[in-house]
Amino acid sequence: MLIHIFHPLFFFSFLLGIFMSISSPTWLAAWVGLELNLLSFIPIIAIKKNFFSSEASLKYFLIQALGSATIIASASLMLTTPMNTNLLIELALLLKMGAAPFHFWFPQVMEGLDWASAIIFMTIQKVAPMVLISYTLTSIFNQNFLMMFAVMSSLVGAIGGINQTMLRKILAFSSINHMSWMLLSMSLSELYWFYYFIFYSIISSSIGILFLFQQAFHISHLSSTSFNPLIKILALISLLSLGGLPPFIGFLPKWLIIQQLSTNLQFLPPTIMLFAALITLYYYLRVTISSLTLHSLKPSWYLPQTLQMKIFLPVLLTFNLTSLLIIPSLLFF
Repeated sequence: MLIHIFHPLFFFSFLLGIFMSISSPTWLAAWVGLELNLLSFIPIIAIKKNFFSSEASLKYFLIQALGSATIIASASLMLTTPMNTNLLIELALLLKMGAAPFHFWFPQVMEGLDWASAIIFMTIQKVAPMVLISYTLTSIFNQNFLMMFAVMSSLVGAIGGINQTMLRKILAFSSINHMSWMLLSMSLSELYWFYYFIFYSIISSSIGILFLFQQAFHISHLSSTSFNPLIKILALISLLSLGGLPPFIGFLPKWLIIQQLSTNLQFLPPTIMLFAALITLYYYLRVTISSLTLHSLKPSWYLPQTLQMKIFLPVLLTFNLTSLLIIPSLLFF
């Protein structure tokens, strides 16, 4: 198929669209970059040519088209009227990345993706909307407006993942919860957002790669005897690190944000978001404890451990435990 031949070309134009958006001097150029990113990511989604990927690509296209139309309309109003349209652009960008209350499409699209596309969807696809949102934070009102959506996303991401049994939907609601911390860090400083995004991308990508190696899509798949007990323990550590439980590395960016908010005497937003983070830890523990205590027969889709996986596992374990060395050094920074 030609789509397989030109797949690297689509990925290149996908990255080019992101760089065009974040480096554009005008909203029109940013819109062009977002459209290039959209039209390049849809073939990557639909590469498997099945019903679920086709449905996911169609839903993703419709939502992104609505967000892009809102952005270009808001940019046009900015030229013709004296009103402040930054709030409309901010709402459109929140819709494009699936933050609450515009999150309804995000888990459904995530369910139709394979793990490789899901990793890109959870991480790289958030870069352009997040950076463009930082351009709209021109007043205290816009920052407080964004903080309100951040708190809402934390609660929706925490509560929505409680009764889920599909691993991709669990990570989708987890991504919505982590979006709240990224939005909150964006209202403080772009540097805090960069720290949080890097740590979140590495941890969530490692979990996705871990599930990709074993072709696990449901909680019951983790209880299979084909899973090495070391892999199950590593999945537990990675999920707890993703939830921000100290002393794992995922707690480090949250600690920096909480420290900065406490310095600014803002205690209510981090309190609510920490409560929501505890709920996410609950369904992370539900996933891992069931995998450690329940056992089922080896499935037909079992894949043996490859050399890449044997190298990946100790690297992931080392990364999640490096906070024991990083956090004390930051105390003197």
